[in-house]
Amino acid sequence: MITSVSNQQMKYVKELLNKSKQRKREKCFVAEGIRMVAETPADRLVKIYVSESFYKNPPELRGLDLSKALIVDDQVFRQISDTQTPQGIMAVVRQQENCLEDILKQPDALLLFLENIQDPGNLGTMMRTAEGAGVTGIIMSRDTVDIYNPKTIRATMGSLYRMPFVYADDFCEAIGQAKAQGIRLYAAHLKGRNNYDGEDYRQPSGFLIGNEGNGLTKEAADSATDYIRIPMGGQLESLNASVAAAVLMYEANRQRRKEY
Repeated sequence: MITSVSNQQMKYVKELLNKSKQRKREKCFVAEGIRMVAETPADRLVKIYVSESFYKNPPELRGLDLSKALIVDDQVFRQISDTQTPQGIMAVVRQQENCLEDILKQPDALLLFLENIQDPGNLGTMMRTAEGAGVTGIIMSRDTVDIYNPKTIRATMGSLYRMPFVYADDFCEAIGQAKAQGIRLYAAHLKGRNNYDGEDYRQPSGFLIGNEGNGLTKEAADSATDYIRIPMGGQLESLNASVAAAVLMYEANRQRRKEY
């Protein structure tokens, strides 16, 4: 049993939880909680850690093998965990490798382009919503928050393992590549010519969503095929980024499920 936070493995786990640079260098991240660990693809699972109390009374884990799990003293586990009320299980997981070209070549593409999203919860929520709406891939600018941030991971509720995504070194170049593939890209913008439900998204399409406070940069917005707007009541000018993305993605989903 691991009984000290000074244990080398516990230090390693803590660094993966706290430092984006460490996650990028090691190409690993930490998944916490029963659901995230149980849904981890077996070929990407590096190591499982469980608290002593969890090991003594494990819940149903859908066949997850704990025979090689390392047991951690309850107090040490609480100190290492990124959550206030840890469930008693975490895993070190290999990051997945995706290719922009493969994402853009998906048939009937429905894409989400995210520029400079800074809130981990927003990013995780958008990924989770994207899976539900049938999005085929997510392309992010390099300045977007780390998708392996522990808060982002929790907000994805497992979608992290199933949704193809990539960080683009040159965001606007990635937009240009998508357009060259025949994908129409719509920027949610106050200067939108049509309301969001006045366009046809049954063809290969994508939505551009910008930073929570500043929206899309001018360069990214100008790269879009069209501007669209989400009409606002009251005195509002815009919606939360993840809410706006959800409205657009589910409109595309609605159109693709029935005649437009």
